[in-house]
Amino acid sequence: MQLKTFVWLFVSLLLAVPASAADGAGELIRIPSARAAATIPVFVHTTKGARATVVLLSGGGGGIGNVKDGVWPDSKNFVVRTAPQFANNGVNVAVVGRVSDMKDLDYSDRVSTTHVDDLRRVLQMVKKTVSGPIWLVGTSRGTVSATAAGIALRDQKLIDGLVLTSSVTNFKKTGAIPSQNLDLLTVPVLVMHHERDACKICNPNEVPAILKGLTNAPIKKLVMVNGGGNPIGDPCEALHYHGFIGMEKEAVSIITNWIKKPTG
Repeated sequence: MQLKTFVWLFVSLLLAVPASAADGAGELIRIPSARAAATIPVFVHTTKGARATVVLLSGGGGGIGNVKDGVWPDSKNFVVRTAPQFANNGVNVAVVGRVSDMKDLDYSDRVSTTHVDDLRRVLQMVKKTVSGPIWLVGTSRGTVSATAAGIALRDQKLIDGLVLTSSVTNFKKTGAIPSQNLDLLTVPVLVMHHERDACKICNPNEVPAILKGLTNAPIKKLVMVNGGGNPIGDPCEALHYHGFIGMEKEAVSIITNWIKKPTG
């Protein structure tokens, strides 16, 4: 598909999306990757009067569940299951799925130039179709992607800020946030983590190292939360404290309030 034609279709889809998030209305688009026949699925919902746009990056293998026009993606991942809440809090939402030619986005994949280029293409389309700041929001393994993209694309003016939730901190994992060149980030960064996160690769005690590395971020803030309840399953999965279980609305409010008015 020619780029000019794709941009026109993308704009048309965005303008057609209703303002209310209550009915889950939105559009699934597929952005061409640089690799032949590969596409990046993105579920887009615009919000009337939005003051910002959040581009949401899921954890795990990068999937967002079943996706179709008019129905929010159904993954239980924190940023995917709370996407409607982001919209209800007055921001445009783009939920980024895994590129079609990959079965999994592992840690090394998330810091690769091919993955960063895919995210660049997503961000370019968003930049051309909405006004206002664009925030890249990653959770768990998605924080590796968000940080890598923020660093690699820092000179392209595509990202106005980063939000890192349930960040990967264990240096044994490729792309662990404290191991990346955080000093190259020059946009506001919010780091949010649950005090009771029991995932071994996302140790709450190691999270302050992220803030120490953000030496050139104009505004940075660490928010440690301790709400929610009734966790189930693997402590590294979405329905445990790692995924802010039981405090989803509060967690999203913290994020959206901060991106509307970042403070240190």
